[in-house]
Amino acid sequence: MKTLFALVASVFSYALMQTMVVPAVGLLQRELDTTPGWASWIISGFLLSSAVLTPLLGRMGDLYGKRRVLLAVLMTYLVGMAGAVAAQDIGQLVAARVVQGAALALVPLSMAILRETMPRERMAFAFGLISGIVGAGAGAGLVVGGLLADYLSWRWLFGLGALLALVSLLLVARFVPASTHTAKGRLDFPGAVLLGAGLVSLLLALTQRQAWLGVGAVAFFVVLLLVERRKDDALIDVAELADRPMLATHALAFLFGAASYFFYLSLPAYAQLEPGASGIGFGATVTVSGLLMLPGALILLPTGTAVGKLAERFGPRWPAVMGFAVAVLGSALLALAHASMWEHLVFYTVVGAGSGLVMASLPKLIGDLVPLTRTGVANGLNNIARTVGGVVGSGLAAAVLSGGYTDTAFTTLFWLAAATSVLGLAVAPFAVRHAGGREHEPVQQART
Repeated sequence: MKTLFALVASVFSYALMQTMVVPAVGLLQRELDTTPGWASWIISGFLLSSAVLTPLLGRMGDLYGKRRVLLAVLMTYLVGMAGAVAAQDIGQLVAARVVQGAALALVPLSMAILRETMPRERMAFAFGLISGIVGAGAGAGLVVGGLLADYLSWRWLFGLGALLALVSLLLVARFVPASTHTAKGRLDFPGAVLLGAGLVSLLLALTQRQAWLGVGAVAFFVVLLLVERRKDDALIDVAELADRPMLATHALAFLFGAASYFFYLSLPAYAQLEPGASGIGFGATVTVSGLLMLPGALILLPTGTAVGKLAERFGPRWPAVMGFAVAVLGSALLALAHASMWEHLVFYTVVGAGSGLVMASLPKLIGDLVPLTRTGVANGLNNIARTVGGVVGSGLAAAVLSGGYTDTAFTTLFWLAAATSVLGLAVAPFAVRHAGGREHEPVQQART
């Protein structure tokens, strides 16, 4: 349990900072005297760095020991936080946020450590708890970020993050054991460079709306697949990408990430609107708008920890199916009725209940699909899929709202979230193997 506590603390330190900066972006723009475009890089830089570094760090954990890499990531994260506290201009702050992006690797590394150290009968609970902490921390970050932005200096955002990183570092050093399983092989630097270039091009294409960058991303990914299929120690196992259950699991992460950001952008924006002739908005502060989302974030913990029992009773595919079904219900309710605070509070809590089931299902599905020595990188790629989904969701949300903060725009976003969850509902049954026979075994590397 001490190991689990240390890993929960580490993941929470990341999850909180994932969204704590979001309510303060406008304040940071004013305080650092910069443009909206540069201010957006406070979030975009973090997401880009996370997407590029996570698979590489996950693979390093598989090769060199997950505890060792986890400690290195926490130290890097602490340095990034200290740099943000001391930042004097927007360039320095964005650079610090890029360094902080390494922290996304805390999630797949923690999942991989749990798979090594936890008894099998407790593993689903532990995965659910970690996944719930990611969601609950993200929801709490909106509230904490709002409080600090409303009442204290923006530097407190990163000061708190530095304190949490330091505490997590000490806990991991004290309570997390050294890895007992390591993979053989070398670090695939060419694969990491090609994957990083492809992801940067793709995310820039989505955030900057540049088609030529999207073409470049496709070219990088094609070259990556051609190179990786010939290597014995590839970062990207082509057999895994060609495996239908694994593809479905990554697709679920992408869809979940997109649906989540529809709400992250729409609900606070709606709540903070001053009621006018249009009749929408609550005139809420940043803090109150975050509090309206808090129950939807906190419910991720109990629903996430229930995944193990649900999987045992109904089968491994059903927690994800149930999760997306509940998310469809909550999203549709918000689309149909969102004029009152209680509707936001209650219906987003329904969405959160579904999200908890989906988030906790993903690492469990991956654990059933890949060998132990591929857990870190496989979970890392799954987190990338969710990150890319988040970028797509935030881009679509920004495009819908660019025409004005109207009731039609918000209703459209809620229906988009419902439609995305319907797609998840359709894909979820394909994320498990058929019982019996060869398909029931975890996918092995194509070259073994």
